[in-house]
Amino acid sequence: MKSGFVTIIGRSNVGKSTFLNHIMGQKLSITSNKPQTTRNKIQLIYNSEDAQIIFVDTPGIQKPKNKLGSYMLGVSKETLGEVDVITVMVDPSKKIGAIDQWIFDEIKSFKGKTPIILLINKVDEMNKLDILPLIDQYAKLNLFQEIIPISAINGDNLEEYLQALERLLPEGPQYFPDDMITDQPEKFIVAEFIREKALENLQEEVPHGVMVVVESMKMRINKNLMDVEATIFVERKSHKGIIIGKNGSMLKKIGTSSRRELENLLDTKINLQIWVKVSKDWREKENLVERFGYK
Repeated sequence: MKSGFVTIIGRSNVGKSTFLNHIMGQKLSITSNKPQTTRNKIQLIYNSEDAQIIFVDTPGIQKPKNKLGSYMLGVSKETLGEVDVITVMVDPSKKIGAIDQWIFDEIKSFKGKTPIILLINKVDEMNKLDILPLIDQYAKLNLFQEIIPISAINGDNLEEYLQALERLLPEGPQYFPDDMITDQPEKFIVAEFIREKALENLQEEVPHGVMVVVESMKMRINKNLMDVEATIFVERKSHKGIIIGKNGSMLKKIGTSSRRELENLLDTKINLQIWVKVSKDWREKENLVERFGYK
């Protein structure tokens, strides 16, 4: 069988997690219109009759502004040397800028060693006559074995991408059992879903400093009900007030939307309790960044 590890890299908000959720047939990586929604390296395991493909979802690439940002950039760079196929995703609605050029420069050293695929996202928003010239523009970079136009939001050309991966991946073992779909523990996925709902509902200045830790998850005996306790950490006291909202309205909104997603994910009723705590400027402090699992 064909098997191996595949990374998808690109600038923040290019659509990597949305596309991976389409491939997996369910939501496992959180999505948001806020930059750098993905913070960790998350492995998603796709199985077909002839292949096992382990996708490595990495943080979107942008210039780091703090210790957390430096960690995320380091994760994305290190992953390039650990995979069997590199996938770069670009957004044609934005000009090729400094971040895109940095990515192209980084992958040049892997040319001839690791197959590289380019995914041109958001072609559903383009005039069809503009797609071929755009493909030609990227082909002139002489970096890519395959160039595939896609729509992450619609899943367009998903099968063409999977077929390309099966051609390029080596023969190898089955790394994970058939019923395993991610390498992340359940608590991590639950925490990410809650953070996503915070990102969706909060003002611009708050989300980047939000961290969620799931303290406990317990099924009640003889009941289809799970008790989940989680803490949202923020960097400032003022942010705590924003998350709680007037009379607890914002926290209730985040909790209600999180509970719906989690019940669908875990296939059980959820009793969700969320607390909010301040961990001052945690993204700037290496010891706190590591404490929250970014190491």
